[in-house]
Amino acid sequence: MSTEVTLAHVGTAGVGSRLLGLLRRRETSILAAFLLMVVATAAVSPTFVFSADGWRNLLLNPAIYMVLAIGVAFVIITRSVDLSVGSTMGLTAFLVGSVYIAWPSMPAVVAFLLGTAFGGLLGLLNGGLVAVAKVPGMVITLGTMYIFRGINILWAGSTRINASQMGQDFLAFGNAQVVGIPALTILAVVVLLVAAWYLHNTRSGRELYAIGSAPEAAELYGLPVRQRMLMSFVVSGAMAGLAGVMFAARYGTIASNAGTGYELQAIGAAVIGGVAITGGSGTVIGAAFGAILLATINSALPVLGIQSFWQRAVVGALILGAIILDRVLADRQKRKLIAERMEP
Repeated sequence: MSTEVTLAHVGTAGVGSRLLGLLRRRETSILAAFLLMVVATAAVSPTFVFSADGWRNLLLNPAIYMVLAIGVAFVIITRSVDLSVGSTMGLTAFLVGSVYIAWPSMPAVVAFLLGTAFGGLLGLLNGGLVAVAKVPGMVITLGTMYIFRGINILWAGSTRINASQMGQDFLAFGNAQVVGIPALTILAVVVLLVAAWYLHNTRSGRELYAIGSAPEAAELYGLPVRQRMLMSFVVSGAMAGLAGVMFAARYGTIASNAGTGYELQAIGAAVIGGVAITGGSGTVIGAAFGAILLATINSALPVLGIQSFWQRAVVGALILGAIILDRVLADRQKRKLIAERMEP
């Protein structure tokens, strides 16, 4: 009898420990904030959720931000940053629209592959400059952000590409739904699952965390630091390119300012989601949750009658809070490790 009681106690303790660990995760707190925001907004305006358009927008609005945040997370984990994703996204969107003008019958799948590959090439340029010149990614991508944006403005000028100039099957995919869930949202979730699996289950994925935690030690240990850094920027660029195609498919109108400001939203989403700006920790699932929260805030605050200034202030406060929380948790973990080492 006593053995059964002990086993039951251990089992209960194990479940309680796992539940406590789940409650402490950043993703759980973000999910709670998201639900609170949705409930508060729905109480003021029920159509925010309880209508066909409201439900669709609630699921669809975060999709592009999710894909961008996933790509940015790869770079931030390695203790770098990619500021050019918004410009890459805009340039890719205009490229896809221009190709549709020249090739009206281009299949939608070709458009997605083309945009993702083009974004990956721009990411390769970023990663190559960072790896070869050994200049911080923030400096390199700040420069390429303006270069890519300038190319887009020079190319597009004052013209814009309209929905009538793009393939109908392509635009249909951008507005399609499967069992009430937008196709673009499903695409974003598939990308999320693949990225999460890669980082968690492959050696090269885990090496990104090692590089971000201690770049010098990783290099001394023999890890391919340059190759992994290059890969992270290629992934970031490819995700930005994919986001550009999603933007074109959803909105159907592309101008030279497409993608402006998206880089800060993507980086903010990753940081809020627990991807430490100092590198070495975080998950793409957290980054995606952060993107969902930011997209919902951007949609909900105007419904609640909050002015645009305060909308930006709320997002800024969330980013600062996330950075401070990461710093506090890192210091606490450091003190805990020191205490364990000093124990006899």
